[in-house]
Amino acid sequence: MGAEEFRFKQFTIKQERSAFRVGTDGVLLGAWAGADQAVDVAMSVLDIGTGTGLIALMVAQRFPEASITAIEPDHDSCEQACRNILNSSWNNRIRVLNCTVQDFDPGDEKFDLIVTNPPFFIDSLRNPDTAGSMARHNVTIGHSDIIDAALRLMNEKGRLDLIMPYPEGSLFIALSAEKGLFCNRIIKVRPLPSAPVKRLIISMSRKRELVSERFLTIEKGNRHEYTDDYIDLTRDFYLRF
Repeated sequence: MGAEEFRFKQFTIKQERSAFRVGTDGVLLGAWAGADQAVDVAMSVLDIGTGTGLIALMVAQRFPEASITAIEPDHDSCEQACRNILNSSWNNRIRVLNCTVQDFDPGDEKFDLIVTNPPFFIDSLRNPDTAGSMARHNVTIGHSDIIDAALRLMNEKGRLDLIMPYPEGSLFIALSAEKGLFCNRIIKVRPLPSAPVKRLIISMSRKRELVSERFLTIEKGNRHEYTDDYIDLTRDFYLRF
């Protein structure tokens, strides 16, 4: 998804200046985050590392009563997100801040839902391009930073929803449990029926529960031949569906 503009059914993402472009991971999380929440509840949502603003916009579309704060440490990406959100139908419900989650101070505000599509490939070689490296590697935010931020910023019944590659996600779940944040729901994502699990979409809270697990397969086997589950999840957003 490398085009400088990506059109969805109800909004458009321009991404020529953003270090973190539209990808399947972000769309999956944006379409699923806050699952089982009532759409007419006035939720407060925090999007950590908003990039282009994609996930914030998807959440705004799905939850018409939600108030969303989107934070982004990269200056150019933050400006891009501001423009995308300003040009959307939900600019009155989304505020964008140019800061790291470590420096983010909302005062007494606590969030019902925190979402993030965080950096990954922690142990791989870094992209020599600084912006690309910050987006795709554990440079400005690590696992502990995300966990600590969630525990600091979400309310007692709040949730943290995120997507990670399978190895990093498994480590994240274990580290979170040590700190008092527990995995309640998990979707194991594989690109093809015969392929191994590549991504984990994880929902966490302070309450330890029996974990609900399910699989999601993106394509049936042929290129662009999508499964019914994937179409059902993303049909409100992708033009092709």
